[in-house]
Amino acid sequence: MTSSGDKRVAAAREQAPPLTETKPVRVGVVGVGHLGQHHARIYSEHPNAELVAVCDTDRAQARRVAKSAKTHCVHDHRQLIGQVDAVSIAVPTVLHFDIARDFMESGVHVLVEKPITSTIQEASRLIRLSRSKNCILQVGHIERFNAAVVKLREIIEDPLYIVTERLGPYNARVRDVGVVLDLMIHDIDIILQIVNSPVTRIDALGIGIFSEHEDLANARLEFANGCVVNLNASRVSVKSNRKIRIYQPTAYITINYAKQTLQVFYRSEIQKISKRGLLPVVPRARKFRLKQEEPLRAELDHFLDCVRHGRTPDVTAEHGRNALDIAVEITNQIREKVDAHRKRT
Repeated sequence: MTSSGDKRVAAAREQAPPLTETKPVRVGVVGVGHLGQHHARIYSEHPNAELVAVCDTDRAQARRVAKSAKTHCVHDHRQLIGQVDAVSIAVPTVLHFDIARDFMESGVHVLVEKPITSTIQEASRLIRLSRSKNCILQVGHIERFNAAVVKLREIIEDPLYIVTERLGPYNARVRDVGVVLDLMIHDIDIILQIVNSPVTRIDALGIGIFSEHEDLANARLEFANGCVVNLNASRVSVKSNRKIRIYQPTAYITINYAKQTLQVFYRSEIQKISKRGLLPVVPRARKFRLKQEEPLRAELDHFLDCVRHGRTPDVTAEHGRNALDIAVEITNQIREKVDAHRKRT
């Protein structure tokens, strides 16, 4: 038996709606919980978007967000097919693959929140599908659109050692993944872009405290070009802290993600005379004046621009798969060490 939803999918697959640069992009949001509701808010305000509807299986939440965004709500994502040109997917990770596949098979462009999927195999299948259907598939690694990170990519030279910290209180809302796929993957994606070299070794450890997944994790990455990275992530911290420190031969760079600030301490060639001989003068930090913008707004603006003009997004599905690949290896190492410890005790 064929459901009405299945009939809509089949009909939409026959002819995807054409896009023009002069008309707003018809968009929908699937999953309007903690993050998805902000997708809806921004789309509803965007001059180049027409928010057709929001979708959530939580009917009360869907109605509340729809009312706030002055749009309609549905409770089955397939009801959007044939009605939208593009969609944001902000549902639990285990649902990413099926929902993104349904939309792209119907010619709909997709922005899916990170991580791209639950497995590398699913990510690869979505990539092949996006190519065959000529659909944009952007992954929501939001820190790429942080003003400090945008500036970092302009001044980064030859990083040798990098330390990241992404710490925060426990949030029972995230139940399907551990801290690596929940938080650390943000930093993994940034690191892969600025180091731009193959990973040659991964050493990781972690522990679950409040959940069945790891809530605290540390990973050390070694790259072919000699760079070493130490990643720290926790969702059992009292206060939030999101920073990255980058050490290269000529400078020390520090970023506060939350405040969107970037400071650079350049190595001084000037020396002063002291009783112990010549000492380098430690320079004051150079602070950059950055035009701060809500990173999610910048991300969605970029997505809409790519849809309207047929451009490749800055955060491609391949980038999402690469970050997921490292995150999965880190998670597997943590699980293996935890299992080994349990056997010994």
